[in-house]
Amino acid sequence: MNIPLLDEIVLASLDFFTKTPPPTLDLSKFSLPFVVGSGNAFNTGKILFSKQAAVFADESNFKTQVTAYTPVIEKGLITDAVIISASGEKDSVWEIELAKKMGLKTTLLTCKPKSSAAVIADTVFSYKSIAEPYTYNTSTYLGMVLSTIGEKPQDIKALIQQITPFINLNDYVSYAFIVPDIFASVTPMIDIKDNELFGPHLMIRSYPEGHARHAKFVHPWEKELVISVGFKNNYFGHSKHRWDIPLPESASFGTVIALTYYVCGLIQKGKPDYFIQNIEKYCTDYGPKAYGKTEPFDVIVPATE
Repeated sequence: MNIPLLDEIVLASLDFFTKTPPPTLDLSKFSLPFVVGSGNAFNTGKILFSKQAAVFADESNFKTQVTAYTPVIEKGLITDAVIISASGEKDSVWEIELAKKMGLKTTLLTCKPKSSAAVIADTVFSYKSIAEPYTYNTSTYLGMVLSTIGEKPQDIKALIQQITPFINLNDYVSYAFIVPDIFASVTPMIDIKDNELFGPHLMIRSYPEGHARHAKFVHPWEKELVISVGFKNNYFGHSKHRWDIPLPESASFGTVIALTYYVCGLIQKGKPDYFIQNIEKYCTDYGPKAYGKTEPFDVIVPATE
């Protein structure tokens, strides 16, 4: 099976959104909503609602969160739940059911407008996406981010295509990204990409600047490359093994997501095919079984037309 690398999917996604711009999502109609998602859907929600009040939850704590906020819901101070799920399946289904049971109006953001969650949601806001390997979720969530921020995908592509590592990325076994504090919500997205692409085989760490100052770099090492995005790094990591990537002043979350994912793809390109060797087994065996399902996941998730 031909499984593209992450950097290839980033460029293909930006090309797709240049030709097919995502719809504009107006979040101003939501006042203190629950924003719920799993994995990078949760982090996408943090980005989308970064400039307004919201209560964030994921598949592990939504039940306790919504119960704790019952008095607030009963007073009418919280009326909406925004559920984010690229597939519109798995946890998003019971999350919508629970939100409706609590009397909340449900809005689903998804790339699958005919999914199980879409059938039961009060409102569905659907996005188009390209075909990409399971877990990559690049075009899916990037489209949602671009729909609220308005960055031009062609400008993002031009920027990241100028990136040239000053040193051979293959020389390292550990990598650390540091981003400006305003982009803190991107750092767990990078951590998730590390888990998905490399698992225990190598390390990618990611911090906002404020967190980086809290003893994250007590151990400078020649085998760790510290990659700073949008600022000059004078303190973190081995002094000869730092890579500073500048950002234009206009850069926002879409740029930082695409850029860091692209660099993760460059790292993936120079390492053994850990992901490619294991993703099919995951999708056809223990991945769906963990959700109590017998149908396999798609190794290549089809495009949404």
